[in-house]
Amino acid sequence: MARLEVLSIPIYYATMGAEYAHHRRRAANGVTTDGDYELKDTLTSLSMGGLSLLIPLVSPRLTRPLTPGKGRYGKYLVGGTIVAVAATTIADAVVRRTNDTATSPASDAEPDARSMARRKWRRIAQKVARVGGVASIAGGVVAATTTWANVIRPERMWAKRIVPDLGTGVVAWTTAIVGWDFLYYLNHRIWHSTRFMWANHVMHHSSERYNLSTALRQAVTDPLLLPVPYTGLSLLGVRPELVATSRSLNLLYQYWVHTDAIDRLGPFEEFANTPSHHRVHHGSDKRHIDRNHGGILIVFDRLLGTFTREDATPTYGLTKNINSFNPLRVATHEYADILRDVAASDNWRDRLSFTFRGPGWAYERHRREAIAVVPVPDDHCTEVDTDSLVAGGELVAVTT
Repeated sequence: MARLEVLSIPIYYATMGAEYAHHRRRAANGVTTDGDYELKDTLTSLSMGGLSLLIPLVSPRLTRPLTPGKGRYGKYLVGGTIVAVAATTIADAVVRRTNDTATSPASDAEPDARSMARRKWRRIAQKVARVGGVASIAGGVVAATTTWANVIRPERMWAKRIVPDLGTGVVAWTTAIVGWDFLYYLNHRIWHSTRFMWANHVMHHSSERYNLSTALRQAVTDPLLLPVPYTGLSLLGVRPELVATSRSLNLLYQYWVHTDAIDRLGPFEEFANTPSHHRVHHGSDKRHIDRNHGGILIVFDRLLGTFTREDATPTYGLTKNINSFNPLRVATHEYADILRDVAASDNWRDRLSFTFRGPGWAYERHRREAIAVVPVPDDHCTEVDTDSLVAGGELVAVTT
């Protein structure tokens, strides 16, 4: 049976058309907002929406052969990753050793040939570390995500259920819909707090517009995720088909909240996710970042401290927008940045941090590195405190 979100495609286009007409009338009255349609932005969102429906059909064929313990190439993936980790670790040690030798007082007395040889080995080791670090992280992520996807297969969870079949009654549907929404809330928080998960979700936040077409700008790299398993609901007696339908219902509900044509909705705002609440979630302002993660309900945000009411018009998009409507660029830019950061790292702590810590950590690290060396503006400024350089986004020089 076709998924509900596929059957709803005519509704998507009809409602986007109605919203577009509404915005045109609004603009004719002199009111323009970031919710207005922009052709290139809308085409990007629609193309990514189409890809998000296509990818699940082809991704199993691509990932199954790479799954450790199941796919024919899984053992090679694991083996290659282990080799890459070992080579990178050795290369890091060589770089550290040659750097220590090159900066020691005794190095000045070494013959030129020996110094040149050390520099040569250091350059080789640095190249090995760059390539090996990227291969290690990429191979490890693919091995972990494909293994996890195999472990949480719907039929596997259902076969291991610890609660008897709940059937198709009210209890089963309530458990499925509310349970999916709670797990969605947890996963949504994880997507925002772990960079390699954010690399998948950032696609949805990349638009600087906020209208119904933005709802269709969905991620296309879901196979590269380590989610809290929605299929775990089947352990509680929820049939896999009910879990799948709950997914579609949750996704369909979230479509209509991507609009600025609807204002507050009275008492409904207190327990449900609404356009007002979700506009906050898409805001890139400091006060709006990582807030209002709910899907259908907003009660989990209220209970777990991530709720913020819309008291100012959000600025949509990313804290640093990519300024591109190319779907390939939108889909891959954060992954490319992660791999670039990993390649530039010279130790495992940084490589893992750039991949698995929050995206804010990486961005702050880049900002501090960029301002670590600040030109001294005059004779009265003799020292720069790098811990105090950022104050409201401005550079701060410490005078003595």
